[in-house]
Amino acid sequence: MTPDRLAALAALRQNLHKIPEVSGSEAKTAAFIADYLRPYEPDTLITGLGGHGVAAVFDGAAPGPTVLIRCELDGLPIEEVSDADYRSSHAGRGHLCGHDGHMAMVAALAAELSVLRPKHGRAVLLFQPAEETGKGAAAVLADPRFEEIAPDYAFSLHNLPGLAVGKLALCAGPANCASRGVRIRLTGRTSHAAAPQDGISPAGAMAQLLPGLVALGSGGGGGDALGPDFKLVTLTHARLGEATFGIAPGEGEVWATLRTVTDAGMASLIAAAQDHIAGVCAAEGLSFEIEFDDVFAACTNHPEATAVLNSAAKTAGYPVQLSDQPQRWSEDFGQFGKEAKAAMFWLGSGEDQSQLHNPDYDFPDAAIPVGAGVFAAVIETLLMDGELRNS
Repeated sequence: MTPDRLAALAALRQNLHKIPEVSGSEAKTAAFIADYLRPYEPDTLITGLGGHGVAAVFDGAAPGPTVLIRCELDGLPIEEVSDADYRSSHAGRGHLCGHDGHMAMVAALAAELSVLRPKHGRAVLLFQPAEETGKGAAAVLADPRFEEIAPDYAFSLHNLPGLAVGKLALCAGPANCASRGVRIRLTGRTSHAAAPQDGISPAGAMAQLLPGLVALGSGGGGGDALGPDFKLVTLTHARLGEATFGIAPGEGEVWATLRTVTDAGMASLIAAAQDHIAGVCAAEGLSFEIEFDDVFAACTNHPEATAVLNSAAKTAGYPVQLSDQPQRWSEDFGQFGKEAKAAMFWLGSGEDQSQLHNPDYDFPDAAIPVGAGVFAAVIETLLMDGELRNS
């Protein structure tokens, strides 16, 4: 990639960085991306996909597989701490997970594909909404128009702080944990604080639920290894009654995040949590409701797609560090693995980079050519008979 081309893509990334929008509200970002793609004349440009999703389709001359390259549109509801001249212009919101960099890398492919269409099959550049809540991929898949671009292969990446800029890591098998938030609403009966015995307080149930839920998934003693039986329950919020001295509480809430390596493990953990909640509430005379939110399926790399990524990256000049350990955090890209041969890789964003979702995180522009180069090599491997070009 020439210095001028990198400078242009860095400018694109920084312009996106200025306008972060949270999950489900990415209208301005989506319009910006669609306007950027139009001059490259994709054969089809789909907007409003699964919400604010944008998909640019570049058709080949002959039949063949559909290869989807996916990135994310959304930012986070976090106030950015930065002195950069391209810092967020939206108070309380920031691109603090690197999705702006991911978009720049995928957008770079449009210039390549506008010059040389696939020999066979088609390439789809997908800019997906609402990844951070786990709702976006499922919404895209549920959109009837997704059938028009249903892929045979799907690829994605996520930047990884702690790994040197431009270095690659790839997981065979499980790549990201399944997770979901569980909200437990407890209902008893209020009473005067002078006569608590005349009410039904959730306090006793909460005192049992907090340690009991954690005991269902301790994360294997806090070690780094994530085996197939890994389970982790993290308490994230608890509330008991109202902030007052005169009322013995009659309701409360407990929030927790459940995390496992596999979807089967998640089903087992959910069942155990539900049994524990029901047992405690029955003993305490409480009614309860359980709601789930931020639901992420496990992200598991398909063997064939993993091999394609590994080979393409090496051909492009970027050796891959192979791993058998998934990331603890979740990614809704796992939904695409239910429809296609899918794989995701990790791209280093700096050994001293702030952690994802930190208020001072900022994607390094120097990583753009690496991610774009790997994706280009994947497309050329699968759709252009492996004839790599210098770009």
